[in-house]
Parts: sequence; structure tokens; C-alpha cells
Amino acid sequence: MHGTLFGGKLMEYLDDVGAIASTRHARKPVVTASTDSVDFLHPVKAGHTICLEAFVTWTHRSSMEVFVKAITENLLTGERQVCATAFMTMVAVDADGRPVEVPPVYPETEEEKWLYDGAGERMNYRKKRRDDSKVLAEKFGTDFPWDSPNNKNKR
Repeated sequence: MHGTLFGGKLMEYLDDVGAIASTRHARKPVVTASTDSVDFLHPVKAGHTICLEAFVTWTHRSSMEVFVKAITENLLTGERQVCATAFMTMVAVDADGRPVEVPPVYPETEEEKWLYDGAGERMNYRKKRRDDSKVLAEKFGTDFPWDSPNNKNKR
């Protein structure tokens, strides 16, 4: 529509690559517990390529914080830009879908060390956001809009 990659499609790619990285780390199946943040920094224009890199930045008992970055490249000029970044939380599960332990992270590169060092603060933020979401969810009912007495004629 705008000559750019649809953001929802990029979000799908981010989740897929995050799942691959966390599965490789845990050597177990994983589920996405949350998409903690997605930031679209630059558009991915038609005809440009996109490269995604993901790695586990921190682990708890069964959960893993995963960082994903997307880099777009103009193939004609060679110009590259980080076009999106994301943090997500993945959980390793057994065959019955129950959480299982994951190995710790040992950061190696400067980028990995920097992300690892900030993981505790991000974990506290995620916990607060999750607690706030639970409170918010309790404030709302589970009726569908068409269940309302005012909508009887619209069924």
C-alpha cells in the first residue's frame, strides 16, 4: 500500500526468529509468553532486503528474554539501517506444554554483554506491566458486544 513492508508481517518475522533463537538455546519447544516491545525505526522499502538476528539475552527458570534486531539494506546502494528492534519473552515447555528449565546465558559480544547487563531492569518492568495487565483484565467483562441487551436485534 505504501511501498513498504507491512508492520504486522515484520512482527510475525520477529516472533519466528525469536522462537528459533530460544529453541536453539533451550533445545526444547518454546511458546511466546509476551512481546515486550517492538520499535519500528525505519521503513523497509519495496525492493530492499531484510536480515533478522535474534539471541537470548537472559534466562530465568523456564523463561528467556530474547532480543531481535532487523536490518534493512538497499541492494543498489548498499546502505543498511537497523529498521526494528524487539524484546520478547519465550518459555520452554515439555510435551505437555508445562514450563521446563532452561540453561543460563553466557554473553560473549559487547552487544550481548550490554543487553545482559540491562536484563534485570527490563525484567522488573515486565513484571510490573504484567501485574498491571492482570488488574486491567479484571476490570472488564467477558461478554461479546453482540451479547449486550441493547444489541438483540443485531444478532
